[in-house]
Amino acid sequence: MPPPGVPAEERLIARFHPHARHLFWSALVLIAVAGATGYFTKNLPKPLPGWVQDWMLWASAGALVLLLVLVPYFVWLSHRYTITTRRVIVREGIGSRRSIEMSHARGYTIAVHRGLLQRTVGAGTILLSNGVDPPLRLRNVPNVALVQETLADQVEVGQILAHRDAQSAQIPIVG
Repeated sequence: MPPPGVPAEERLIARFHPHARHLFWSALVLIAVAGATGYFTKNLPKPLPGWVQDWMLWASAGALVLLLVLVPYFVWLSHRYTITTRRVIVREGIGSRRSIEMSHARGYTIAVHRGLLQRTVGAGTILLSNGVDPPLRLRNVPNVALVQETLADQVEVGQILAHRDAQSAQIPIVG
């Protein structure tokens, strides 16, 4: 801990993405499209020349992979949660970024909601509310119990440091 009156250095505690369970269906689509494309290449009935059919097959496979695999992956990748020693940061967006922050020193309540599927994979949704700002929602947080414990510890440390600095600012120095 830094001495009283000296600002504490902000350090990274954790940076993570939402749980990747939503990408399960994308992985299945990728496997099925790859298998079907490999099987049907050069094996389609011949009303058209073979290279035309293969070209259309590969174009259709590429479009399916783009829409059902790559788009969900980049949407998942565009959501990022960061926990530092001073704040929680939620960043979202592919083209335009949206960033929301909440300071540990102000204090907040931590509520965890876990559905049935989330409980089976160890994930959950964390809702942080300080009573002033709109609540900050961290959806599908992997290892939610550890993240909740870390946030509670950081709120406690942040409030202790803020209280200590406020007390040291009120004490007059007699020389």
